[in-house]
Amino acid sequence: MSTFESSIRQIPYKQEAVFNMLSDLSNIERVKDKLPEDKLEQMTFDSDSISVTVNPVGLIKLRIVDRDAPKCIKFETATSPVPFNLWIQVVPNGDNACKMKLTIKAELNPFIKGMVKKPLTEGLEKMADLLQVIKYE
Repeated sequence: MSTFESSIRQIPYKQEAVFNMLSDLSNIERVKDKLPEDKLEQMTFDSDSISVTVNPVGLIKLRIVDRDAPKCIKFETATSPVPFNLWIQVVPNGDNACKMKLTIKAELNPFIKGMVKKPLTEGLEKMADLLQVIKYE
């Protein structure tokens, strides 16, 4: 099992507010204008799943499989060139802030791991960048 982690991000909102927004994927509508249109196409979502075509990877569909309020949201792929699990971990950092980290775990053979390590890590960081600038109010 290969593990890829984002850097830990500081979020200037309460843990509960971040968890509540991220655990309902229909909230993406509020931040859709901040997503990189050149990299993401044909995005559809509901409260429990998101489907998007990522250039040059192809179609990726994730669904929430566990919500451990208010600290973790677990996703798994329903459709992906490489099956993986994604965790969004949120921990308090004082009264009005929290820290967030994204983790992907995938079963990869050494050849595939060498090919996807850099783009997967970069994609994880870009996703963390986006989640860090959302207004969670």
